[in-house]
Amino acid sequence: MSTSTMARGEQWLKTLLELTSINTGVRGSLETTPSLSNDSSETESYWLTIDSTNLTLAEIRLLIGADGSVLDAIQYLANSVLNLNQPEEQQASYTIELNGYRVKRQAEIRALAETAVEEVRSLGQEVEIKSLSSAERRQIHTFLKDFPDLETFSRGKEPNRHLVIRPAIEAS
Repeated sequence: MSTSTMARGEQWLKTLLELTSINTGVRGSLETTPSLSNDSSETESYWLTIDSTNLTLAEIRLLIGADGSVLDAIQYLANSVLNLNQPEEQQASYTIELNGYRVKRQAEIRALAETAVEEVRSLGQEVEIKSLSSAERRQIHTFLKDFPDLETFSRGKEPNRHLVIRPAIEAS
């Protein structure tokens, strides 16, 4: 990937915000994360941070939305639009951040996953976690993929889809 990929994301988000009459800056940063596949490669993801310096509290609340729903929608659009017609090796992952919301929410999601892991291990039964967005469910799936004694899957249909963590069923 390149800085042009990040710059494209920054420009796209800035334009989207301008179309909603919110004139503020966007700062991109690169985060390298382990690949979701079992190989040793890493994937690049870009954090596009909306500058909240000159935003009102009402604008910040509007852009984040209830339980991050607007921020999630913007992030979904960014990933869909910016990767459209891009070869697979040039596709990138974008995370949209505003006012520290994503950082705080990731810490909450990790704590939720750790609590569920303790409960599954102590009770030996599955635990269902509700009220997560698809991106948040994916975060927990990714976080727990390195726990060989556990397995995760999603159950139900949107908007009532839940993440399930349970002891791994050993193959014979």
